[in-house]
Amino acid sequence: MRHIHKGLNSPRPLAKAHAAPPVDAAGASSRWQAFSGKAQVQEALLDEQYQLCGYSELKAARHGVGVHIEHIEPKSRAPQRTFEHGNLIASALHADDLGKLAPADRFGGHAKGEGYDPARFISPLDPDCSRYFAYDSDGIVGPAEGLSEHDSDKAEYTIRLLNLNAPILVNKRRTQWEELDELIEQHAERGWCLESLTHIELVPTLGALSSFFSMKRQLLGPLAEQVLQQHAPALS
Repeated sequence: MRHIHKGLNSPRPLAKAHAAPPVDAAGASSRWQAFSGKAQVQEALLDEQYQLCGYSELKAARHGVGVHIEHIEPKSRAPQRTFEHGNLIASALHADDLGKLAPADRFGGHAKGEGYDPARFISPLDPDCSRYFAYDSDGIVGPAEGLSEHDSDKAEYTIRLLNLNAPILVNKRRTQWEELDELIEQHAERGWCLESLTHIELVPTLGALSSFFSMKRQLLGPLAEQVLQQHAPALS
């Protein structure tokens, strides 16, 4: 999970709707269903997320799945936040994808549903969110080493709630770890420029990052921090 920096200005249709927010769950549901600005809002959310899913860091378009607009705090629990820019992210998957996937492969907002404990949930809008998670070569994401018991519980809760170890995600992360690890070894053996490889893997191209940015950042180690600081300081 990587921090999503929200801009100060929300998309115009969203700001207009949020000026008179719903007051109850029924109103939130009906008004959201009728909201005609979803396409514009989703595009703006993806732009601020560098085209990655806000929870899984999957670049949905690259992997043949869609996204939906996700309410971090469910609108049934916080109807007044239904149209609040600071409560919305773009999350894989689209509803049309669900019938093509096994239930165990549903992740992100579609796994979370209405379940949400704000005291335990780690949000990608938390500037410190990335410190809670670490990735293994087998594609599994888990709590980072050195966390307190309280913070480790939050990481485990968030991983379970969002199903971030869904088989489909684990397989994709493992494949990309193995591919990048092989490239790192190949560059080292042949004296090729590791900085250039790191730039390709971590620096945005045309406003987009590649999938699993945080995992690749971890694998590339100190060089990742050096390259990001120099070429993409907003991500460092």
